Amino acid sequence: MRYTVTIADRTVEVELGPDSVRVDNRALAAELAAVPDGPVLSLVLGAESHRVVAYARGRGQWDLRLRGWHLTTEVLDERRRAIRALAGAATVSEGARPVRAPMPGLVVRVEVEEGDRVRPGQGLVIVEAMKMENELRADVAGEVRAVHVRAGQTVEKDQTLIDLAGITRS
Repeated sequence: MRYTVTIADRTVEVELGPDSVRVDNRALAAELAAVPDGPVLSLVLGAESHRVVAYARGRGQWDLRLRGWHLTTEVLDERRRAIRALAGAATVSEGARPVRAPMPGLVVRVEVEEGDRVRPGQGLVIVEAMKMENELRADVAGEVRAVHVRAGQTVEKDQTLIDLAGITRS
C-alpha cells in the first residue's frame, strides 16, 4: 500500500510491503509496534529505536511527539490522494493553528512573542511535567498570532498555549 506522508513542510512517499518499507523509493529496515495501554508506539529504524506518542486527529491527521518535538502529520492513502486531486484541492491557508500542552505542567519559559515568524523545529515554549522539561517546537513555518501563557503559569493537558498563523498545506 502506498501513502503520502506530510510532516511539517516535507512530503514523502511511503510504500508498505509485506516484508519491506520504502520511503521515496529507498528501502528502510523499519518496525512499528504499539506499546500496551496508551498512545505510545515503538519505532525501530535501522539500528535506532524511538518512542513515539501518536494521537489521531481524524481524516488522516496525527499529532506526534518524538524527543521533545511536536509534529502534526497528514497521511493520505492512494484513494484519498486521488479524491483530493480530482477535487482540485490546492494549497490553502489553515488560519490559526493552536499549539497545545501535551500534558498538565508548569510553563518554564516562553521562547516567542506575538508577531514572531517561526520555522519548523523552532522552540516555542518549555513546559515542565513530572520533573522533566519538554520543549514544544513548531511543526511548520508560520507566524505567532497569539501567546496565551506566561512563565510560571500552570497549564492543563490540551490547553492552547500558542496560536500560529499563515500556515499553508497542500
